[in-house]
Amino acid sequence: MSSMRRRREFIKFGLASGVAAGHGLLQLPTGNAQTTGNSGSGSSSARMRLDPFVEPLPIPPVKQPQALVPSPSASPVPGLEAGRLPHQAFAQFPPQVTYALFIKPARHRFHPHLPEQDIWGYDGMLPGPTLVNWIGKPYLVRNYNELPQNPVGFGSPEISTHLHGGHTPAESDGYAGDYFSRFKTGPTLPGGPGLFYDYHYPAFPANGDPNNITNTLWYHDHREEFTAANVYKGLAGFALQFDELDSNNETDPNPAALRLPSGVGRYDIQLLLQDKKFDASGNLFFDQFDPEGFVGDQFLVNGKVQPFFNVEARKYRFRLLNGNTTRFFEMYLADERDRDQAFTFIASDGNLLPEPVVLTKIWLGMAERADVVIDFAKYVGQTLYLVNRLKQDDPRGPDEDRLRPGIRMLQFRVGGPPAQPDQSQVRKQLRPLAPINVGSAVQRRNFVFERGNGQWQINGKFFDPERVDAAPRQGVPEIWTFEAKGGGWNHPIHVHLDDFRILSINGRPPPREWAGRKDVVSLKPNDVVRIFVTFTNYTGKYMMHCHNTIHEDHAMMIRYDVVI
Repeated sequence: MSSMRRRREFIKFGLASGVAAGHGLLQLPTGNAQTTGNSGSGSSSARMRLDPFVEPLPIPPVKQPQALVPSPSASPVPGLEAGRLPHQAFAQFPPQVTYALFIKPARHRFHPHLPEQDIWGYDGMLPGPTLVNWIGKPYLVRNYNELPQNPVGFGSPEISTHLHGGHTPAESDGYAGDYFSRFKTGPTLPGGPGLFYDYHYPAFPANGDPNNITNTLWYHDHREEFTAANVYKGLAGFALQFDELDSNNETDPNPAALRLPSGVGRYDIQLLLQDKKFDASGNLFFDQFDPEGFVGDQFLVNGKVQPFFNVEARKYRFRLLNGNTTRFFEMYLADERDRDQAFTFIASDGNLLPEPVVLTKIWLGMAERADVVIDFAKYVGQTLYLVNRLKQDDPRGPDEDRLRPGIRMLQFRVGGPPAQPDQSQVRKQLRPLAPINVGSAVQRRNFVFERGNGQWQINGKFFDPERVDAAPRQGVPEIWTFEAKGGGWNHPIHVHLDDFRILSINGRPPPREWAGRKDVVSLKPNDVVRIFVTFTNYTGKYMMHCHNTIHEDHAMMIRYDVVI
């Protein structure tokens, strides 16, 4: 199908669904919520001033495994499952754990002074439940699509779930054209609609090398042309993988174990960082038609506007995820007087670094992750904040200025010492980096990210899910060059299937926090970035794209097929 034809279908769907609207005209509850003129950022909605730190931080529950009926198999379940290609690794990695996720509408309140309103969520939650698994235990997640066929407001009822950071066979990667519902399928699925879709995750590191294990992943919708709307509406959640090194046990007697702060939901906390915009009636605002996007003026953590979190005076591991549409973050830890405090950075995009790095700030482009350890032991009785200091009023990207004071997104209320002594550690050595041989990369590819004909392009082309733009060979190293060209736009670039290593940014080595394995790299205007990547283990169709989800929805993606 041509790009122009797909754009016409997109516009037809949008007009039928009222994509630029919220969910009706509900009145604001009484309370300390005020509107203050126009919010800017490309909309006429009024900016609301909402009291911060009035609700506790929600902690996503850990998803519990369950038996599936009918049982999954390599081929689609006849008459029930949406058409897909057979699971290519099912016999080699038969699932030992199975889950059922129900993608459905739910009611949610973002703040006590905002109305309860519709969202879409995995199991009806924002964020979705956290998947916790062990490397070497393959698992399968059955996604039931229970979204309405004709939704009110923005978003598409067809879905395609991507496990971001996963080393995943192509048919389970959540390709943008592999979307499904009970009534419709995307152009790249070989079969018809269905009630569910089984995603098979081998939990096997690239090339079987334990140095390639990724520990912090997230899952989100990746439906072609509606990723931004569906994720903004709630379709995102965390997935954690543990192994012998990162073992989820801070008292682990195994000498190889790092004994990092542990206990998912207790001392190991996932933080989905987002901005959003609400209209004058307090409903979520999203403009599906605007190819430039917008930045929100309310700041949320785990689906709540500026919550608080009670912590003990000990070490915690926080897994930060920029889940935004267009906004970049630069995150700091600050005290009540807005003085920056140090934290320990241990993992980038879910990949443990060779050595921890002590920092006072960390940059997060969209979809980038940062695992940090904060030791609250010296802050007994104090209040600290997770602060964004990056000023951004334009979807093009952030300003050079830093905000003082910054935007306090999460408040930490530090209590006394824990009942049991803190036995967690941050060792001087974490996960080694597998060696790379740059000279072995005989294939080099160049990708230019630019604007053309009112949409977003890579190498002068719009995304077509049925067109193959590159065909890297399995196991053969390549060097890819990314260039952000023109218009002052920033682009966080994500590569599916395998992590990469940044060789240079504008001819210089990457900063030490980006020197490990990555799956997203932020391109600033006119940047030229070179990466080293090898695609291993699986074949089939994958994507490389800008993770500004407005840009990817408006065609800034390519398809590449890994071939033998």
